[in-house]
Amino acid sequence: MRRSASVQTLLIYGLSGPIIALNVWLLSVLFRYFQNPITILSIAAILAFLLNYPVKLFERVRITRTQSVIIVLMITLALLIILGVTLLPMVIEQTIQLLNKIPDWLASSQDNLSNLQVLARKRRINIDLSLVTNQINANIQNLVQQIASGAVGFAGTLLSGLFNVVLVFVLAFYMLLYGDRVWSGLVNLLPSNIGIPFTKSLQLNFQNFFLSQLLLALFMVIALTPIFLFMRIPFALLFAIIIGISELIPFVGAALGIGLVTLLVLLQSSWLAFPVAMVATILQQIKDNLLAPKLMGDFIGLNPLWIFVSILMGFEIAGLLGTLVAVPIAGTIKGTFDAIKNGKNGNFVSNVTVSYESPPETDH
Repeated sequence: MRRSASVQTLLIYGLSGPIIALNVWLLSVLFRYFQNPITILSIAAILAFLLNYPVKLFERVRITRTQSVIIVLMITLALLIILGVTLLPMVIEQTIQLLNKIPDWLASSQDNLSNLQVLARKRRINIDLSLVTNQINANIQNLVQQIASGAVGFAGTLLSGLFNVVLVFVLAFYMLLYGDRVWSGLVNLLPSNIGIPFTKSLQLNFQNFFLSQLLLALFMVIALTPIFLFMRIPFALLFAIIIGISELIPFVGAALGIGLVTLLVLLQSSWLAFPVAMVATILQQIKDNLLAPKLMGDFIGLNPLWIFVSILMGFEIAGLLGTLVAVPIAGTIKGTFDAIKNGKNGNFVSNVTVSYESPPETDH
C-alpha cells in the first residue's frame, strides 16, 4: 500500500510539470491568435472593475444602476478628454522629439567609444570596441527605419486606437450593467463551494490591486514631474510618465522604468544620469515603504518567488497585459483555494488589501 501510494505521488508530481507547461503554451498560442479581442475585453473588464467603486457610491444616494453607470462613464470620458487636450499633446511632442534625438545620442556614444579606443591604443591597452560600435551603428539604422515606418502608419494607428478606446468604453458600459448576470450564469456551472469563493476572490483581488497600483503610479508621476523640471531634465514629463506606467508592473516594474529612464538620460548627459536614478529610487522607496503598506497589504500567502514566476508566465503568455494581470490572477487562485480549504467565506484576498472601503459583495 505504501509503495503504491508513493508511486501515485511520484506520478502526480512528475506529470504536473509537463501538464502546466503544456497549458501555458496553449494559452500563449490562444492569446496570440485572439490577441486583439482578448486585450480589448481584458481592458474593458479592468475598467469596469475600477468604475464599480464610484457606481456603488452613486447607488447609495438612491440613483438607479443605469443612471449611475452613465454618470460615471460620462465623468470618466470628460476627464480623459481634458487629459487628451492638455497633457497628451505634450507627451506626443516629447515622444517624437525623443525618438528623433536617440539616433544622435547613439551616434555620439559611438564617437565616444571610438575616442576611447584611440586613447587606449596610445597607452598600449589592448581592447577592441569595434563589435560594440558596429552594434550601435546597426541599432541606429534599425531605429531610423522604425521611426520612418512608424511615421507612415501613425494616422492608421491613431484611428485604430480611437476605435479601440470607444469599443472599450462600450464594453465596460455593458459589463457594469449586465456583467453580474453573465458572470452568475457562468459561475452557476461550478459547484457552489468553488463558484462563490472564486467570484468574491476575483472581484476583491482585481479591484483592490489595480486601484492601489494606479494610485501609486499616479503618485510617482505627480512627484517626479516637478522634480525633473527643477533639475532641468530633458523630457521631464515623458520620463515621469514612463516611470509611473512601469509602476503598474509589480515587483520588477520600478527597476525597469527607472533603469530605462536612466539609460536614456545617460545617452545625452552622463552627469545627469546619477541624480535622476537617485531621485527616482528615493521616491520609489518612499512609495514602497510609506504609501504602499497603507494602500496594499503584504502579498499574503504568495511567496515573492511565486510572484516573480507568475509575472514571467504572464509575460510569456500575453506580453505586457499578462504581466499586469498575473499577480491578481495568482492572488485570486490562492485566495480561492484557501477559502475552499478552510471552509470560510470571509477573507478571499490573497495578495492585496485596500485600507479604505471595500466594495460590497456581489449578490447571488
